[in-house]
Amino acid sequence: MLSEPRTRSSAPAPAAPPLRAAVLALALGGFAIGTTEFVAMGLLPQIADGVDISIPTAGHVVSAYAVGVVVGAPVLAGLGARFPRRTLLIALMVAYALGNLLSAFAPSYATLMGARFLAGLPHGAYFGVASLVAADLAPPGLKARAVSRVLLGLSVANVIGVPAATWIGQGFGWRVAFAVAAILAAATAASVLRVVPWAPADQAATFRRELTALRRPQVWLAIATGAIGGGGMFAVYSYISPILTDRAGLSLGFVPVVLAIWGAGMVAGNLLAGRLMDWRPHAAMIGAFLAMAAIFGTFAFTSASPILAPITVFFLGMALMLPTGLQMRLMEVAGDAQTLGAALNHSAFNLANALGAWIGGVVLAAGLGLTAPMVVAVGLALAGLAIFIVSLALERRTVR
Repeated sequence: MLSEPRTRSSAPAPAAPPLRAAVLALALGGFAIGTTEFVAMGLLPQIADGVDISIPTAGHVVSAYAVGVVVGAPVLAGLGARFPRRTLLIALMVAYALGNLLSAFAPSYATLMGARFLAGLPHGAYFGVASLVAADLAPPGLKARAVSRVLLGLSVANVIGVPAATWIGQGFGWRVAFAVAAILAAATAASVLRVVPWAPADQAATFRRELTALRRPQVWLAIATGAIGGGGMFAVYSYISPILTDRAGLSLGFVPVVLAIWGAGMVAGNLLAGRLMDWRPHAAMIGAFLAMAAIFGTFAFTSASPILAPITVFFLGMALMLPTGLQMRLMEVAGDAQTLGAALNHSAFNLANALGAWIGGVVLAAGLGLTAPMVVAVGLALAGLAIFIVSLALERRTVR
C-alpha cells in the first residue's frame, strides 16, 4: 500500500476570524478571475461585432488569455518570490485590473488580443500565492480546507459571476463586462490590503531558486497529472451545449441553467475536497480520479435523457476535486521553490483545457458521435490516475 500523511486524531481547531476574513478576500480574487476568464466565451458574438471580426477569430481572444496564464504563472511567481506575499498579491490584482481595463477600451482586434494576454499573466501567480498565504495562516489540519476556500471563488463564479457578467455584457456591451471585472479586481486588491496579515519576504528567495522547482521530477509529474487527468472535464465541458441540445433534447435556453447546475456541483465538490485532502490527501486524489472516470462513463448513457443529464452534470462538477488536491501536491513537492511551484497549478489546468477541447474536437470531427468526448474523458481521467500513482510510487522509493 502507498503510505500518506495522516492527520492527528483530535479534531482541528475552528478557523480564527482573521483567517476567515483573509480567505474571503483571497476568494474574491478567485471570483473576479473566474468571472472574467469564462465570460468572454459567452460574449464572443458581441466581441466580434465590436472589433469587426468573425466569431471564430474572436475565439482567439480566449486563447490569448490562456497563453497569458501559462506564461505568466512561472514568470511572475518566480520574479515575485522575493517580495512580501501580501504586496505581491496586491500588485497582481492591480495588474489584473489594468489588463481588463485595457480590454474594455481596446479599439481594435490587435490591441484586444494584447490586452487579453496581459490580463492572463497574473492569473496563475495570484492563485499560487493566495494558496500559500491561506495555507500559512491556517492551523494544522485545516490547510487544505483554507486552500479550497480560496479556489471556491472560481466555482462560485461559474454559478453567479459568469451568468451575471454575461447578462451585463449582452445588455450594456461587452466592454462594460470587462470594466466590471476590473472593478472586482480593484476591490480584491483593497480587501487584501485591509484584512490579509503582512508577513516579511523570504530574503533567500530568488528567481533562480524558484526555477529549481522545474528540476524536480515530482513537480513535472504533478503538472502532467493535472494537464492530462483534468483534460477530461474540458473534453466534455467544451461541447456541453450540443450534447445537451442534440443528445438530451433540451432547449438552447436551458443550457445556461445546466451550466449553473455544473457550477453548483463544483462548489459542493470544492467544499468536500478541502475536508478530504486534509484527512487523507493521496487516497482522496485517487478516489477523485476514479469518481470522475465513473461519472463521465455514466454520462455517456444519461446524457440521452433530459432528466438524468442535468442530474449527472451536477455530479460531474462535484467530482472535480483535482484543483485543490493538485494545489496541495505542488506545494508539497516544490521544496524551497514554493511560489513558482504553487503557481503552476493553473498552468496545468490551462493545458488541460487545451488538450481536452482538442481531443474532444478530434473525435467529434471523426464522426464518432456526441458520446465520444465522454469516452475521451474517461481515458484522460484514468491516465491522470496512472501518472499520480507512478509519482507516489517513485516518491516512496526515494524516501526509502
